[in-house]
Amino acid sequence: MKTSISVTNFSWRDGTMAARLGEIAEAADAGGLDALWVADHVLQTDPYGAGPGETEMLESATTLGYLAARTSRIRLGTLVSAVTFRPPALLIKAVTTLDVMSGGRALFGIGAGYQADEAAAMGLPLPPLPERFDRLEETLQIALRMWAGDAQPYRGTYYTLDAPLCSPLPISRPHPPILIGGTGEKRTLPLVARYADACNVFDIPDGGETTRRKLGVLRELCERIGRPYDEIEKIMATRIRPGESAAAFADRCAGFAPLGIDHVVVLTSGPWTVQAVDTVAEAARRLA
Repeated sequence: MKTSISVTNFSWRDGTMAARLGEIAEAADAGGLDALWVADHVLQTDPYGAGPGETEMLESATTLGYLAARTSRIRLGTLVSAVTFRPPALLIKAVTTLDVMSGGRALFGIGAGYQADEAAAMGLPLPPLPERFDRLEETLQIALRMWAGDAQPYRGTYYTLDAPLCSPLPISRPHPPILIGGTGEKRTLPLVARYADACNVFDIPDGGETTRRKLGVLRELCERIGRPYDEIEKIMATRIRPGESAAAFADRCAGFAPLGIDHVVVLTSGPWTVQAVDTVAEAARRLA
């Protein structure tokens, strides 16, 4: 089982933000973790991790470029980018640039978006949900074309690109792995089955019932279109508890394997510490 961390809270108050974030990234890189993800928001939106006054939030593409320079092997991506916050070509170009500059370590996490309050506060587009899903599918189609070197005109319902050139092409072949966020059975999981290399589910305390149902739906969708279900990496998002030991956390994560989970993404309540990253890295070695 792979193990990664996700940074959602940037409110380090005991030193410079850049230094703290760099230390976290270097610890994750040295500890052998598979990936480091960052939230793609412009306002602090984590209801479980933000304490009073913890409002700091960094723009994700710039942050990932900084993390690429501070690390050497760990993969880097957003969990996940809202599809309507950037034009498709700009979003794809940012991921491609990260992949090229990091030596092929970019991950493309994308979803339909959901934070209406954030969008309204910051003047960002967030159209009705059906339209967001249509835009998500068009963006995925554009990404695959651009990464394949196909610069022919793209004519969609919402996006028109006369010559979507992607130069340089990404180092990752055939393209940076695509993770589609969310578990909706009507629109999200069908998109996962058709386009994604990974999906993410959530650690819900129901004995695994929800995860089994969602992955069962995904399996049926894959069978329907003739895609091997095992091609898609199944990622579980969970939180490490304050004071939880590496052994206890590894035991808890090992319980996800019978559900069909291949990869655990770990979050914390509040900002990450190097000690917490080291605990996750030790748990990851036990899981591996």
